[in-house]
Amino acid sequence: MPRSTERRSPMAKPASFLWTRRIVLTLLLVFALTPVYVMLSSSLKSLSDVQGSFQWVPHRLTVRPYVDIWRTVPLAHYFMNSLIVSVTATVFSVAVAVFAAYAVSRYRFPGRKVFTVTVLSTQMFPGILFLLPLYLIFVNIGNSTGITLNGSRLGLIITYLTFSLPFSIWMLAGYFDSIPRDLDEAAKVDGCGPLGALLRVVVPAAVPGIVAVCVYAFMTAWGEVLFASVMTNSGSRTLAVGLREYATQNDVYWNQVMAASLVVSVPVVAGFLLLQRYLVAGLTAGAVK
Repeated sequence: MPRSTERRSPMAKPASFLWTRRIVLTLLLVFALTPVYVMLSSSLKSLSDVQGSFQWVPHRLTVRPYVDIWRTVPLAHYFMNSLIVSVTATVFSVAVAVFAAYAVSRYRFPGRKVFTVTVLSTQMFPGILFLLPLYLIFVNIGNSTGITLNGSRLGLIITYLTFSLPFSIWMLAGYFDSIPRDLDEAAKVDGCGPLGALLRVVVPAAVPGIVAVCVYAFMTAWGEVLFASVMTNSGSRTLAVGLREYATQNDVYWNQVMAASLVVSVPVVAGFLLLQRYLVAGLTAGAVK
């Protein structure tokens, strides 16, 4: 009887390995989704049901917490503050980072290496080290010029720029390095100057990297708590800080806290899902030169 000529592919995995991987991935998925389920189920319960022991299978559900979150706390005002601060900080961060990263990637000028190392070294220090210096700077500027930065949206935007801008420059510089310089030369041959080559050729080719920087800058500003707690007041308070107001001296509205947390997460999750393919391409392509 002739032997079978079929051979197992060298890349084929044994069945035990496949089942082990499935089990591990399932356990990781359950571990990641359990907090989401707790938040969702708690947000659909009355306050009396949330205050007791947690019930994995709710007996009764209600959407009342999603209505009350807008009345207990001025959540709409905080939502607008977070949106204005996050979008503005993102726009300015990306606009400045594009020009700075293009200069670092395409030109050789004195102090280029020092500038690059300095920009990257700012990510080594924890943010809390900058809290007191920025606070004192804003207070002194307000006392000397009358421009109110502490407790205003403008001050918070400047604060978030100090965090997102260095990383944005470093990341976009690496992405611009992966774009062939021949595109710039071709654009100059067609009559474009350096600015025209950047805006008409390089920027369209760097859309994935720019999107990744936008997502990073927006998420940094949207969920930041420490600086927003110190440098805001009742008029400029953001969502991350406003969620604490659901806890009073007498009680904590846990169902409303969970509902508000889900509402706050919607813009970030929706944006991430819509821009996921650009985000992955931007994070990986810029890392390979």
